[in-house]
Amino acid sequence: MAKNSYRGGGYGGMNQAAMMKQAQKMQQDLIKMQAELEEQTYTAASGGGVVKATVSGKRELTEVIIDPEAVDPEDVEMLQDLIVAAVNEALRKAEEASNQSMSRITGNLGGLGGMF
Repeated sequence: MAKNSYRGGGYGGMNQAAMMKQAQKMQQDLIKMQAELEEQTYTAASGGGVVKATVSGKRELTEVIIDPEAVDPEDVEMLQDLIVAAVNEALRKAEEASNQSMSRITGNLGGLGGMF
């Protein structure tokens, strides 16, 4: 009868303790990254800079700056569109920064032997 030479628990030879240690480090890195992202602000402009919106890393609108030249009582819809565009772009920037940070941390998931 052949001896069973199976080792490593199917995780590329990585023992369970090392895998848990790496997972805990990744969790700590994710918590730290999230806190850092929440402290950041992201600003975007529309209409050639006449409307600026700033959002926090928590995806909260924190500031809107409107240049008086953007205010035309005859074209309120244009101003509304500029505000929406600036806010959406600022939110997109915040999301992109979050995704990039997450990729830096989770990019080493291969070290967990395909566990995830």
